[in-house]
Amino acid sequence: MPIIIPRDLPAYQTLIDENIFVMDKERANRQDIRPLELAIVNLMPTKVKTETQILRRISNTALQVKIDFVKTKSHESKNTSKEHLENFYVTLDDIKNKKYDAMIVTGAPIENLEFEEVDYWDEMLEILEFAKKNVYSTMFICWASQAALYHYYGIGKKKLDKKLFGVYKCNLEKDSIITNGFDDEFFVPHSRHTYSSLEEVKNVEDLIVLSSSQDVGLNIASTKDERFIFLTGHGEYDEDTLEQEYLRDKNLGLDIEVPINYYRNNDPNSEISVKWKAHSNLLFSNWLNYCVYQRTDYNIEKIVERAV
Repeated sequence: MPIIIPRDLPAYQTLIDENIFVMDKERANRQDIRPLELAIVNLMPTKVKTETQILRRISNTALQVKIDFVKTKSHESKNTSKEHLENFYVTLDDIKNKKYDAMIVTGAPIENLEFEEVDYWDEMLEILEFAKKNVYSTMFICWASQAALYHYYGIGKKKLDKKLFGVYKCNLEKDSIITNGFDDEFFVPHSRHTYSSLEEVKNVEDLIVLSSSQDVGLNIASTKDERFIFLTGHGEYDEDTLEQEYLRDKNLGLDIEVPINYYRNNDPNSEISVKWKAHSNLLFSNWLNYCVYQRTDYNIEKIVERAV
């Protein structure tokens, strides 16, 4: 079944060209099916690229999923046109009384700032409270996972000695419906300067560590009821996302190392070795199938607040 997005969204034609089943709202409205309602809070500066990356991942299910893209109103995007944001995005004010089966909150390249220094932090707190009250299950990615762990459980972020940058082998720690079908070891792209303490997460009664490794620390965690999912990596990344980041920082004269385990033989003049897409697709489809579709009521208004 398809994901439901506007026909003129840039990602629409890209996904069609990749043989991914998408449907516009007019066609969806003619079907007697209640699609899953999914909000994507896109905090990344390259919003169009991030839209396509995440839509690819959530398209790998048999479910019909209706998408609302959400932006912050307190931060002006410098990398995405005002027209695009006005055409395809809503703010939290627009949806504050709406219920969602699921929500994804993306990362943001602001991790070197203290949480309270982020210009939209107050709005981020509203988003986190909205997730608690109006959404059945929410997936937090990278910086958003750090922000959520901080707000809900008081787990602060810590500075790494150097940037964690590359594709890292991660270990499966516990069986879960989220990681159903995962291999014992799998690969995930990571790109960050900070981390949430693995030990602090393990010490929270409400949380379960599903995946970690010596290199990355925490990789995947969830609440025991799977209503909050915390991802510290970027399984949604395209093949060339890390390369673009590497070349950008290199051209700016920044101290950036070649992303680990990304190019064949770790040689930036060689081909990229893609080794994370299968597990990333499985993660997103497991989440939507088991944590959302199997558990939310047909009457979406019955979603109740999750206590933290």
